[in-house]
Amino acid sequence: MRPAGYVAGKVLDEVADFIKPGLTTRQVDFFAAERIKQYQAKSAFLGYRKFPAHTCLSVNDEVVHGIGSDRELKFGDIVSVDVGVMYQGFIGDTARTVAVGGCGVAAQRLLDVTEQSLFLGIAQAKPGNRVLDISIAVQQYVEQHGFNVVREFVGHGVGRSMHEEPQVPNFDEGKKSSPKLKTGMTIAIEPMVNAGGAAVKILKDGWTVVTKDGSLSAHFEHTVLITDGEPEILTWAKVPSA
Repeated sequence: MRPAGYVAGKVLDEVADFIKPGLTTRQVDFFAAERIKQYQAKSAFLGYRKFPAHTCLSVNDEVVHGIGSDRELKFGDIVSVDVGVMYQGFIGDTARTVAVGGCGVAAQRLLDVTEQSLFLGIAQAKPGNRVLDISIAVQQYVEQHGFNVVREFVGHGVGRSMHEEPQVPNFDEGKKSSPKLKTGMTIAIEPMVNAGGAAVKILKDGWTVVTKDGSLSAHFEHTVLITDGEPEILTWAKVPSA
């Protein structure tokens, strides 16, 4: 899982650096495909349930599962880049929302809050805790800042398959029990946060999820290993700055 996570993180870094105004999302997807191939990995998304692209590229009010197209990126757009790779039999899954050239203060605040909620969730990924501890940490932080967590899509276990148990919601489902976290588990924690209401809808392509009210949405994700101590983020491609 470590090598797969590293490759996924490296590809995400390179795609995020590549994005600029004037490119189409299809060009971004093709660039990602080239980078995945360069690392002798395969896209874990292409062909998964007939998904037609190498990455998920979701712009502005698109939440997740956006498909590369002739849509031209403009300065001020925000793009959620979701990368999944299969490498040496294991899957690395990671996502980040980036600004195209720059963005407004409100959009940047959405990005900052969503990313911070991810790290607060990761901090709860310790043996003896439950999935619910992650869910509550994410939801509370997001809602304290006036945003809303998407309910229809959640994080998940990940290993040899893209989606494994347990599911990892970003909100308290209100259930009496929740799966306990154990050393050795690998999970994808991925807050999807809307600037407006939580409601979403799926477009006619059968994949692209958008906010129902047209508000901006952000998405951040890491694959995380539960250890005996602090959780280990497997999809860091570079040492985070202090």
